[in-house]
Amino acid sequence: MKVWIVLLLALFASPAQAEQPAKYDIVLMIGQSNMTGQGKIEPQDLEPIKGAYKLNSHFAWAPAKDPINHDGPRAIGVGPGRAFAKELLRARPSARIGLVNAAVGGTTLEQWAPGGRIYNRALLFLRKAKRSGKLVAILWHQGESDAGNARRANAYAEKWVAMMRQLRRDARAGNVPIIAGEVGTFLRKPYARTINAQINSLPNRMSNVAVVSSAGLKQKDALHFDAASERELGRRYAQAFLGLVPSWSERPGK
Repeated sequence: MKVWIVLLLALFASPAQAEQPAKYDIVLMIGQSNMTGQGKIEPQDLEPIKGAYKLNSHFAWAPAKDPINHDGPRAIGVGPGRAFAKELLRARPSARIGLVNAAVGGTTLEQWAPGGRIYNRALLFLRKAKRSGKLVAILWHQGESDAGNARRANAYAEKWVAMMRQLRRDARAGNVPIIAGEVGTFLRKPYARTINAQINSLPNRMSNVAVVSSAGLKQKDALHFDAASERELGRRYAQAFLGLVPSWSERPGK
């Protein structure tokens, strides 16, 4: 009798009951438009990648096809996320990478202050994602909007560290790796070099932080990387992550 009861329960179980969500290695992607992705989408950017997923606007996991971001009505395209996931999957093919892109184009660092609308939106996305996984990295690309203002440019690193420390606490993420990218060397704003100098100082101001160079990356327009450079940026983020987390390349349980 007990055997029949067990079989009946299994037969009529709902899909949610029958299939438990897989555990994802979650990557939070935040910043402004070069993190949302602005490169022209090509057929290669629409091909599914085994083991790579994105959190969509319904807070559900979907294949990680570009665009990864859902940045309201803004035009978006190829960003660094897929290339980042590809590199991590080469190092650990059994992983399931969950990309959570909460970047918002045109934003300043001050707009990312803890407690603000954009910051809280990113936390909401992350909390939804963490129901089926764990946060393994935060990717940051921002600074173009601050590169035209001396006050904001010179205070960049101090404000960034305060924001990221709070984000680690709010995300209950411990000392999770954080990787920041330089703004494009082609950026023609008066304090663009100051922003990049501030960004390069971040690993000396906060633990488990790395910076990726934008050297050699090409522009789509005055502010944005082209699609090939977005993909290269993603690979650079991945190499920086692997430098911070060398155990990623080891077999789980090794």
